[in-house]
Order: sequence, then C-alpha cells, then structure tokens
Amino acid sequence: MSGNKKTEEEKKGSLSKIGGLLFGVCAGAVMLSTVPAGSFAGGFLRAEATEGMPQDGSISANTTEERKIISRTSDSAITDQDRGEADEQMLYYMQSLEVRYHLDEKVMENLHKLFDSAVYYIANTEMSITELWAYVAQTESKMESTAVEKVSQTTSEFLQVGDNWATPTVSYGQAVDIVLPVINFGTEELNDLVVEPEVSAVVTEWPFAPDVTSYLQTEPYIPGNSTKEQAMANRREFTFHFTARSDVMTGYYPLKFKISYTKAGVRCEEPAELTVYVKTIGKPGSGIIGGSGQEESGAKPRIVVTGFETNPEEVYAGDTFTLTIHLQNTSKDTAVTNVLFDMQAAQEGDDKTNTYSAFLPTSGSSSVYMDRIDPGTDSDIVIEMTAKADLAQKPYVLDVNMKYDAGTMFDLTDKASVSIPILQESRFDTSIPEVVPSDIEVGSQANVMCSIYNTGKTTLYNVQVKFHADSIDEASAFVGNLQSGATGEVDVMLTGIAATMDDGTVTMEISYEDEAGNVSTTEKTITLYVSEPVYDDMMMEDGMMPEDGMMPEEESGSKVGPVIAIIAGVIAAAGIGLGVFLTIRKKKKAAKLLADDLLDLEADDAAESREQE
Repeated sequence: MSGNKKTEEEKKGSLSKIGGLLFGVCAGAVMLSTVPAGSFAGGFLRAEATEGMPQDGSISANTTEERKIISRTSDSAITDQDRGEADEQMLYYMQSLEVRYHLDEKVMENLHKLFDSAVYYIANTEMSITELWAYVAQTESKMESTAVEKVSQTTSEFLQVGDNWATPTVSYGQAVDIVLPVINFGTEELNDLVVEPEVSAVVTEWPFAPDVTSYLQTEPYIPGNSTKEQAMANRREFTFHFTARSDVMTGYYPLKFKISYTKAGVRCEEPAELTVYVKTIGKPGSGIIGGSGQEESGAKPRIVVTGFETNPEEVYAGDTFTLTIHLQNTSKDTAVTNVLFDMQAAQEGDDKTNTYSAFLPTSGSSSVYMDRIDPGTDSDIVIEMTAKADLAQKPYVLDVNMKYDAGTMFDLTDKASVSIPILQESRFDTSIPEVVPSDIEVGSQANVMCSIYNTGKTTLYNVQVKFHADSIDEASAFVGNLQSGATGEVDVMLTGIAATMDDGTVTMEISYEDEAGNVSTTEKTITLYVSEPVYDDMMMEDGMMPEDGMMPEEESGSKVGPVIAIIAGVIAAAGIGLGVFLTIRKKKKAAKLLADDLLDLEADDAAESREQE
C-alpha cells in the first residue's frame, strides 16, 4: 500500500497490539474501565493508549501518548506514521465488530469493502491530522451501521412524509403541482436518492394524464437526524407537475412514490414506498372512485337474459344442440364492454365422487367473449353443447355468469339462469300375445294375455291397451303407470260379433302419456278368427222342412224339441269346457308368477346374507 512506510518491526508490534486488544474484547475487556476518556477515538480504545499509563490511571502531560492525542486535533499535515495508525485503528474496529455481533460472511464482505476504500483514500490523500481522524470516525460509523442492520430492508420506518404535507385538490383537465416532502427520521445519512411515482394508464389507479415518459427525480443526500425537529429542518421536497385526466373520477386517489437510496455505502435492494392522496373532481356522471375502483353511487348497467332457444327445438339426452341466448343491456346511456360469458351447467350424479355437468360444450370451452353491447340494445350469444346421455327427463338449469366493464367501472359481475328441458326417448316392448282360443264363433269369447316392459329411462304414464277389429266387440285394458324397468300385465276377453272377412288381424293399440301429458300411441297386431255358428245336418233333412219353409205344428212338437235340446247341450258343454280351460290357465299363470316372486325373494335373502358375512 502506497504511503504506508512502516518497518517490519513496527508492523509486527502493531499487529501484536491488535491481537492483544482482540483477546481483551473477547475476554470481556475488563481493563477498559481504567482507561481515561481521552484514550478513545470513535468510541473505541486506541491500541497505543495503554502504553506508559500509570497504575493509578492518570496521564502525565509529558507522555508520548498524550502528545499523540493532542496532535489528532492539529492542522499539521499527516505523515505515513499517522496513516499507519489510522489503518490499524480501522482494522481493529472492524475485527471488534465481527467479534461483538457474530457477523456472517456477507456482512464482513461489506465491511472489508468499506475498510479497503478508506485505506486507499487515506494513502492517496493529503489532509490534516484533524481531517484524518474525522474521516476515521466517519468510516467507523459506517462500519457500525453496516454491522447492526441489513440495509436491503425497506426503510419506510424512518423515511416519512413531512408534517407540512397538505392534500391538494384538482378538477378534471386542470394542472397541479404535487410537492412531496421527505424526511429522514434515521440517524444515518442516506445518499443518492431516486424518487419516482408509480404511474398507471388506468383511470381508477392514476388520476393524471401520462404526458411525459418519466417523472424521476434525484437528490444527493438527506442527513441523519436525532430529533423530529432536525428531520423536518433537513427535509427534502420533490415537486411534480401533473395534469388531471379529462375522465378522472371524483374522490381521493392514492399517489405512491418509490424511493431508492444508498446507506452506509450499500445500495438498497428494495426501495421505500411513500403514499399520499390527492382529491379530484370529475365531470358530472364520471363516477366516484372507491376502494374497489368501482362507482359507489348511481345505477350500474346490467345485462339481462330475455330468452333462449335451442336447435333442435326438442333436446333429447345424448343429443348435440345449439343454444342461443338473447341478451339486453338495460342501461339507457352506458355501453358495456369486454363482456365475458361463462356457462356452467348444473352438476348431476348420485354422490359427491360421481358428479358431472349436465351439458358439455363441444368446443371444450364454456366461455364466450363479446366486445361491446350498446345501451338499450339486444344481442345474442351462441354455443354448441351436448346433453349427457344418462340424464333423466326434466328441465336442467344452465347458469350464465357475466363479467364486464361499463364506463369507469371495471370487472362488474352479474348472473342469470335458463332452464333447458331434456327429454328421454320413451321405449317399451311387449311379450308375444297369447290368444286362446284363436278361433271362435260369433258370440263366443277369446282370452288375450301379454306383458308390457318399460325399457326406457323415463316413466310411462296411464298406459292402456285397446283391441279393435270388425269381427270383435271393442275391448280395453288399463295398465297404469310404468316406471323405468317396470312390467305391466294385459289380460282381456274379446267377444266375436261377426264372422272374419279378412286374415283375422286384430289391432292392439298401446298408448301412454309423458310427463307433460302428451299422448303417444303404438300399434301391434294379433290374429283371431271369428266364424258363424254351425248347426246339425239332420235339421236340414228332407221332410223336416216344408216347401213353404214352415214346419207343421204336429211335427214341430214331436221332432224339433229333441234337436234343439241336443244343440243346446252341445253348446253348454263347449262353454263349460272353455270356462274350465280358462280357469286352469289363469291358475297356472298365477302359480308361475308366485313361483318367480319366491325365487326373487330367495335370491335377495341370499345376497343380504353374503353382505352380512
């Protein structure tokens, strides 16, 4: 190091003194209590101050040490010996800080930068002894500040707005000067200050027109202060020239300023932030600025749903359809802009782990964007969606969530809902009808039985079956309501009224109603032949019928009676046989149904037993 011409012996002696002092600091430095106050520089003991000191603590006026202390206030130019003593004291001070505060590597690196800079400055600067030791004291103060606090933290606790701040008032389009008084409540000097406001182009965040590219201002330093009065006296004022926007809102706007600085030779990593307010007066109808950035008074524009339609008109589960929603901006003088619609269908499912939306957009996105809706005008949004295939037949709610801007109001929200009826295809099937007997005579009856199965996912209401043909008397059977998966039974007697003149087809008409009461009809056919009654041939033999077709009274009384009795007996026997047959058949069918029910009950009991095990 240039300027430091100490001999090797002097350097060794100085280093041994420093080492001895460091040991004294670590051990408690008990001898400090006996050292006179004049032996301190910057609050710490000089190494040479202990040399030649009497045991009673007094200092002779003729000692070498006293002459050194007195010479530190001299106007004489410094020598290399003075430079070396200053270097030793600063080195000792830095090392004592490390011991006292247990400093980490980063802080020690900053201290070494300060030390090296000070050594270089002393070695290459001509100054008086008074100036030298004043500079040493200043360097030690900087070391102290660096050691006891992290200068990267924000300094909002000691950088404040001065008490002389008064909130200014400005109307739309007017110019205004904002004078920001900054005071330093800290005891340390702050250097190279940079002050800049946080400017925004959004009217709810910044009330002034951005008419320049930068509002940055600088200040060389703000001195440290020990009292509030000193801080106010040493304040720095920064003046900014602004012009209020023509669309500024009425109210109080916060103005935020960022302040960067250097403290103890280290630049802050994060600037301090100061906030003041300005009162603004906007045009009539411009709105009032609030905490949320929205108008606090007056009616906000609303978007309402006036109706909707689907294509196709009837939507069945599993179908893809186009939904058109009709909208209207109810405001008479304010347009809505940046409108975002988000369609959310009702959640369906049997439990929380098995839920899904009733409708899914075919594009994969349920959002629709619209740039603008003028005041009092209508508009439409169109989206293609698919209804889930397993939806029950009923109306499903679709929520329309809206987010939009209106004039000076931003991120307004609204919500509307539409109900879309979803239909399920009604489906049923029947067993093969049984017709017994399949041939009857006029006046006789046949029994028709079959089952109707509801194979769809919707309920069939008021199910009934009607039979009609020219050869039979019209008959019907009422089955009732059939839930999804249920079975209904049809059992009806058909009476022949005329001989069959065709292939014996009888129409079986099955009808039912949906939830809205609409009737649907399906036709099936059965075959039943009806013939004329057959009489015995002996009734037509010669002699039994006169030529004029009239029977003599005598023969009528003697022969016709037995014939009629025979025919009546045959018919009665046939009727009895048919009745017995039908009765046996019904009993067999009832027994089969009972057996099926018993099998189902046994299966259910077995399943419950397995679950309990």
